[in-house]
Amino acid sequence: MNPLVIVIPVVVVLAGVVLFAAARRRDVGSATGALSRETRKRDRSMPSSLVEQGPEVVSGRDVEARAELERRPPELVKVGGADLAEYVPPDPETLGVTRRQFFNRSIIVLMGFGLSAFGAAVIAFLWPTPKGGFGSKIRVGNVSDVVAKIEASSGFLYLAEGRMWITQYPAAALEKAKKVYPQSVLNGMEAGVVALYQKCPHLGCRVPSCATSQWFECPCHGSQYNQVGEKKGGPAPRGMDHFAMEVAGGVLTVNTGQIIQGPPIGTNTTGQEAEGPHCVGSGGHH
Repeated sequence: MNPLVIVIPVVVVLAGVVLFAAARRRDVGSATGALSRETRKRDRSMPSSLVEQGPEVVSGRDVEARAELERRPPELVKVGGADLAEYVPPDPETLGVTRRQFFNRSIIVLMGFGLSAFGAAVIAFLWPTPKGGFGSKIRVGNVSDVVAKIEASSGFLYLAEGRMWITQYPAAALEKAKKVYPQSVLNGMEAGVVALYQKCPHLGCRVPSCATSQWFECPCHGSQYNQVGEKKGGPAPRGMDHFAMEVAGGVLTVNTGQIIQGPPIGTNTTGQEAEGPHCVGSGGHH
């Protein structure tokens, strides 16, 4: 048998297999590129919601439509006939107090306190002074009763309510007193008494009486005054200050709100000298 009879059919079969394989590769390569006209035509006629049994078959239009839907913001859903409001983040200004707000509010508060204090001061200034006590007119009593109390107190009557000393003034010294003292002080002197402010005119210490010398003697710096407050020694710049006095119907009233400056150094209307040992320092004269 001729060998060519067997080889030729085999070669033809092998050539057919090679051509078939080459055509298959070309089809696959073209499938990875652009779609064929027939495929595009079939996609246009196919509904977008087409789903076959088995793996999902989706067109390019469906892919684009789904991507577009994903990019869109979610739509509001009606619940019970009412629309839900879209979420809006809160303004940071409403969550806290800024520095400017803090300073503005602080200034307003301080101004309020200042105006309140000023208003309180004005009201206190205009408010009437309560009656009684230091700074007001004090009704001491009948002059005769006052003189009796002075004598019972060894010549010195102290009234804490008016911060004052009350002592007797001799009638024989009135002529000299009229040349030195104002009428507001003479009112009491003519009735036989004087009202003295307890404070020393030097530095304001409270001046006590001295039972042995019968003078006023300041324990702070040694200033000394006779029984009616005229300076006798020490660094004080003048005699003890007086209160204005009124005598009506035999009743003595002392105005502690009106202080009369004490007599100048060298005034000695009564001529009283120390009647015994001094309680403070020495009795040097000035």
